[in-house]
Amino acid sequence: MKTHTLASAALAALLGLAGSLPAQAAETESAMARGGRLYDKYFGENKTAKPDTDHAAYPKGGKYVKDASWRCKECHGWDYRGKDGAYGKGGHATGIVGVRGAAGKDPAAIVAIMKDATHGYTDKQLSAKDMTDLSLFISKGQIDVAKYVDGSNKAKGNAAKGEGYFNTICAGCHGLDGKKVKDGPALGSVADNGAEMIHKILNGQPGEGMPALRMLDTQVAADIATYMTSLPKQ
Repeated sequence: MKTHTLASAALAALLGLAGSLPAQAAETESAMARGGRLYDKYFGENKTAKPDTDHAAYPKGGKYVKDASWRCKECHGWDYRGKDGAYGKGGHATGIVGVRGAAGKDPAAIVAIMKDATHGYTDKQLSAKDMTDLSLFISKGQIDVAKYVDGSNKAKGNAAKGEGYFNTICAGCHGLDGKKVKDGPALGSVADNGAEMIHKILNGQPGEGMPALRMLDTQVAADIATYMTSLPKQ
């Protein structure tokens, strides 16, 4: 049996309980995962054109300009806490607040914010469905990342369990060494950013067929992210 088939079978087994959930709940989780990928890099997920100008709200002199400045994560952070989180200092610091305060808000109100003069997202950038999925993620799909990373932003998990999850779910595409995807970095080289790894494990990679593990306990994502720090850096 091929490796990717083994990985798919393992994932299906882990998700067995999801089959007992109402279809509407499963669709909501899927929409939130897609919203998480839009939060990461909307133009990678929906295949719209990359912006070629800086976002109007992005600080002048900032390091991550043009299309990068339009990614939600660039101002609000992988931990969703903006200036109060990991992006409170360093090259990604913008001084902009996070989106944690929007958790639980009416998704329609969040859509209105995304379209306002400050955020300025247009229908050409984000369709009605994109807006709905992204606002659903912000309202209901965020996790409290601080529970799963330490003060240096490294994932707090069980590496031994993480190895088992990684080898049966992730390695089919990424390889046991995390280096199999040729157009991406070695996973070990980016794994120290625990919040980013957990976000991507839960929601998937924009525009790719990577499975989103939202239906599993978030600790599974933390365990995988912790194990990934032991993978080769190059």
